[in-house]
Amino acid sequence: MIQYALLFGLGFLTAAFLVFLISPAVHRRIVWYTENRMRATMPLSPQEVRAQKDMVRALYAAENARTTQDLAREREKSLSLQLKHDSIALDAGRFASEISALQGQISDMSVEAAELRSSLRKDENYISQLKTNLHVSEQSNASKDAELEAQRGRLNKLAEQTDTLKIDLAARVTEIESLNFKSNAVRDERDNLRQDVDLLQKRAREAEQKLSQQEHMVIRLEDKAARDTASLADKDTLLGRSKQEITKLKEQVKAANADLRKANRALRSAGLPPLSDETAAEELANADTMPTELDTAAVAARLSDEVRKRSAVVSEQLLKAKSDSSGDGAMREEIAGIAASMVALTAINEGPTSPIRDLLPETSEEKEGERINLAQRAATILSEPG
Repeated sequence: MIQYALLFGLGFLTAAFLVFLISPAVHRRIVWYTENRMRATMPLSPQEVRAQKDMVRALYAAENARTTQDLAREREKSLSLQLKHDSIALDAGRFASEISALQGQISDMSVEAAELRSSLRKDENYISQLKTNLHVSEQSNASKDAELEAQRGRLNKLAEQTDTLKIDLAARVTEIESLNFKSNAVRDERDNLRQDVDLLQKRAREAEQKLSQQEHMVIRLEDKAARDTASLADKDTLLGRSKQEITKLKEQVKAANADLRKANRALRSAGLPPLSDETAAEELANADTMPTELDTAAVAARLSDEVRKRSAVVSEQLLKAKSDSSGDGAMREEIAGIAASMVALTAINEGPTSPIRDLLPETSEEKEGERINLAQRAATILSEPG
């Protein structure tokens, strides 16, 4: 019962701690949903949409890391409370053994008191018999006065013994009352401990409910990530179709140019001026630039997919890390690489006119002994986007 009370108290404290931790996240989530609703009512540019998606991914990774750290702290607290519960259980066992020993002493004293009461009754019966014999002897014969005096002396001794036994009996009754008082105090303490156990059980149930809610939230976030992955796959499919259409357009432009040359030859043979080929040159220029833009889009899609996979791997490592801090340096390097990839992806999506390219260094050479900053990492990725 004490274990259940401790578990219940642990659950209640855990639930309160989780409420304090979750309330800022819930407030931020409410603000985020309100901003999204307001942004949904006004037109957004593709750049803003991509920036919002990147920001949501970064927030999701940060929330996962924070939740992992909170879970590790809660596990340490639950372990300390379990140790306290074990010590209290040992104390309770010791108190139970003392109570059983006291109850055995009380039963022994009760038996002794019963024996004393029986001996007292015997003595009283014996005294009454002596008084009867004395009355009979006084009436029957006066010559037995000496024997009567002896009997009186014996009677006085028995009275003294009876008084001594009464005093001992009163002392034993006092001891029994003190033991009863102690047993009542122990019983009250046991009732209080039972109440504490019930309270701790209630708190433990509430903590389990909170934990199940968190698990459902994680499942929903995983479903959302799967939907985002499916949408990216659809975009890759559309990109392949666009490349196929560009190939077809190139073939059509070549056929149109061949027809135009044939028409120009026919016009020259007829003595008429040839047609202008400015339109064909523009179509060829457009056909040359579109693959470049599509290549940039393909690189951006590949880089986005790579960032998403690396973020998922880092999240899993954070969940498995617990209290081991030996791999913190490698994990920090991985997080810095993900941030640099996000910066490079934003610069690629914004195009050559992106202001991010002006903020990055022109060369990405690494000096020995110096720490690589975020700008150098992003410049390295932009210099080798493929």
